[in-house]
Amino acid sequence: MQTYLEFDFKIEPLQPWNEILMAELIEIGFDSFTEEHEGILAYIQKEIFDETQLQEIHLLQNDEVKINYTFQEMPNINWNEEWEKNFEPIYVADKVLIRAEFHDPNPELHEIVIQPKMSFGTGHHPTTHLMIEQMLDMDLEDKTVLDMGCGTSVLAIFARQKGSAKTTAIDIDEWSVENSKENAARNGVTLEISQGTAGNLGQEKFDIILANINRNILISDIPTYVSVLNEGGKLLLSGLCFFDVDDILEVCTAQNLTLKKKMQREEWVSLLLEK
Repeated sequence: MQTYLEFDFKIEPLQPWNEILMAELIEIGFDSFTEEHEGILAYIQKEIFDETQLQEIHLLQNDEVKINYTFQEMPNINWNEEWEKNFEPIYVADKVLIRAEFHDPNPELHEIVIQPKMSFGTGHHPTTHLMIEQMLDMDLEDKTVLDMGCGTSVLAIFARQKGSAKTTAIDIDEWSVENSKENAARNGVTLEISQGTAGNLGQEKFDIILANINRNILISDIPTYVSVLNEGGKLLLSGLCFFDVDDILEVCTAQNLTLKKKMQREEWVSLLLEK
């Protein structure tokens, strides 16, 4: 079992900065969180923690919020078991149910069954919820799809369930890749799953690209996404706060992308664009 560090972040004011801090912590390896009245508890494997990366988080330099933290080493417990015990089913627009195998099925809803394992993208985060909600109204039948930063691959699985053709899922995290393979098999779908980044994309073209990542990576990678997106193809983005939208749209406009639909949930936003 892995040894974990527990970080106790005190955040003032709490909203919307707690969600934004969690998104930034995920990017440097934190994999589970507990929300508190004055902040969050955040957990990371001791062997991968890098204090330099933590100090470079943008939010810690933001004058609009005050963040202090302490940390301690946690006893060796089965964190996957703890994560699973606290995993609740997720309902999206009263049409989609994202659940684990130990939850009761609901035949009246479209179901995605995952074993979360600590991979990001279970559906609990508003950005994953927004992506699924946008995809409900999209035509995915026979489309080639790329799920970039796939996490649990819940989006890639949903695309296949909605009739997509070849569907590729890529994540930088080895744990997410293995979890994606298990979840694809669990839902009876076939995915092309690999470990990597946008830099690993070759000449293959896609009709639809799904990217629920974060502002900085999206700004860097949108030109690459556009280069492998078919003419008339759709780019669905999230991992964005409302104050990121102008910066993202500036990059998208420069790449001749047209905004087709914007959705917001709490402080988080999803953008559907067309090439």
